[in-house]
Amino acid sequence: HSSGTTSYGQMRPRPTCTRLIGFYLSLMVLSLLQPKPDLNTTLPVRQTASIFKQPVTKVTNHPNNKVKTDPQKAVDQPKQLFWERKLSGLNAFDIAEELVKTMDLPKGLQGVGPACSDKTLLSAIASALHTNPAPITGQLTSAVEKNPGVWLNTAQPLCKAFVVTDDDIRKQEDLVQNVRQRLEEALMADSLAYMEDAAVDAADDKAEKKDEQCAEHEVCW
Repeated sequence: HSSGTTSYGQMRPRPTCTRLIGFYLSLMVLSLLQPKPDLNTTLPVRQTASIFKQPVTKVTNHPNNKVKTDPQKAVDQPKQLFWERKLSGLNAFDIAEELVKTMDLPKGLQGVGPACSDKTLLSAIASALHTNPAPITGQLTSAVEKNPGVWLNTAQPLCKAFVVTDDDIRKQEDLVQNVRQRLEEALMADSLAYMEDAAVDAADDKAEKKDEQCAEHEVCW
């Protein structure tokens, strides 16, 4: 006889029941085959022949991994090639709005790269001295002259490699000493001029007060 009943108490035929049972079984198998999210955060246990449990150690960093442990990788930002050329055309003016003459570079400093003038090189070296904590050596490789777009070191200014000799240091010391002496003489002359002006003002004030006293004395008589 046929098996199965409807919601109204009526009997279903056997083929209909077979199809329904097959459909429900397919849904159950499909739900079992679908992966479920593993929300367990505990570390797994190593499956070994030992009777004791050996937990797995989770390693998030390794001292030999330079990519993760080297902080310089995250600090250094990429630089644009020949960014020093943006400094070209900039001039300095004094308080009287007159153009300040730029200093002359030593003969040992030679620019490298396309359209690198002395003013651009001077600005690049000044910028490197203020922003780069590393020593300023210039472009050490000679291949940069053939193809600067490939072999250029963006951490160094656009100049060839140079060496500072003892003679250069002595010349710079003499130049600094000369400038300090001139500054001392200028400050001394300014101080003497201020003292003379103060003495003249004091004498004028004294003479004016004396004239006022004489005028008051004459009025009283």
